[in-house]
Amino acid sequence: MTDTATLILDGKEHQLPLVVGTEGERAVDIQTLRNNTGYVTLDPGYANTASCESAITFIDGEKGLLHYRGIPIEQFAAHPNFVEVSWLLIFGRLPTMREYTEFAHDLNAHANLDESMKHIFQGFPRSAPPMAILSAMINGLSCFHPELMELEDKTQFRRAAARLISKIRTIAAYAYRHSLGKPYIYPDPNLRYVPNFLHMMFSQPYEPYYCDEDVRDAVNLLLILHADHEQNCSTSTVRMVGSSQANLFASCAAGVCALWGPRHGGANVEVLHMLEQIHAGQITPEEYVAMAKDKESKVRLMGFGHRVYKNFDPRAKMLAKVAERLLRDRGKNDPLLNIARKLEEIALEDPYFVERKLYPNVDFYSGIIMRAIGIPTSMFTVMFAIGRLPGWIAHWWEQNQEAGGMIARPRQVYTGNNSTDYLLMERR
Repeated sequence: MTDTATLILDGKEHQLPLVVGTEGERAVDIQTLRNNTGYVTLDPGYANTASCESAITFIDGEKGLLHYRGIPIEQFAAHPNFVEVSWLLIFGRLPTMREYTEFAHDLNAHANLDESMKHIFQGFPRSAPPMAILSAMINGLSCFHPELMELEDKTQFRRAAARLISKIRTIAAYAYRHSLGKPYIYPDPNLRYVPNFLHMMFSQPYEPYYCDEDVRDAVNLLLILHADHEQNCSTSTVRMVGSSQANLFASCAAGVCALWGPRHGGANVEVLHMLEQIHAGQITPEEYVAMAKDKESKVRLMGFGHRVYKNFDPRAKMLAKVAERLLRDRGKNDPLLNIARKLEEIALEDPYFVERKLYPNVDFYSGIIMRAIGIPTSMFTVMFAIGRLPGWIAHWWEQNQEAGGMIARPRQVYTGNNSTDYLLMERR
């Protein structure tokens, strides 16, 4: 196989290097294209553009594979541990017992927010979107931890990563409690990562919330399955902002803003709204699917299809099992889960969806799980952000360590007016 591709432009041949990844992914390296030819590529949405080389996450959309640092995502299901997976993504390997213990200790030791930050929460109206608060408060952390603004070595970076992963759940819980006018609940240093977060969310003064094993494992797995997903919109945003040498807090705050969009992090909310509408409207799943197939209808089947996966989203398979187990063990018969299962069954047998490779994605079941735990829809995207944070941190650091890294600066194809003279006001 040749190690170059030949591009013919204006009758002239240009040799472009080929790059092959460790899993066989192939790319044409066009870094010198504009300098050598005067041309740029046009790729709206970057569907055919690799913006970087990365060793963090591998996706094979045709086969439905997702690997974190080479480990298939399914292998985290038996003993889901979000803290362990966070270390894996950020530092490139599974932690030793000592590393894990120290990292977990750091997460507990730094869960509290500076007391002054409470006054900032009070400045937001109770109706403020939690994602707006989350982004603002992550940016605000840089004011309270100026020593972590410039990370000169791996030790400083580890400290910054631990503080950010720890404090994001405190910020999220405080934002939720502020929206309800309830007192803030301090983190409990005796609790592990997920139980501590749920304690801050749901405990009341003198009435602690008890997180059972099933809920702990379900939330751990939910966070793990959202922890990284290659160069998605929010991760690419973190990398783009970070390429300007913006600090870790600012870069991750930008990631929160990107995730806030309904096309990205808000998709599971749309799925739950769809299921609720079907249930409340007393229409059958069959009728809803028929409307979704009608080109004249504005109805969409939410939670199906993915930009990358052209097969089953492996995360959806795992969450479907968790949703059934969580509800079964609680003796609940959630009609929304029954509707979701029926929609999945219909779609997987319908040529319309099969031919278009529209399979359930991760958003299809995540909302049902959070609903079962008691997390309101207003917090769904915040939960996504908590899970995705280790991936953002890993990508920020990976990019930061590259020699000769460039600031991201895409080109464009200009389609506006030709050169036009300025007219004085009286001549317009």
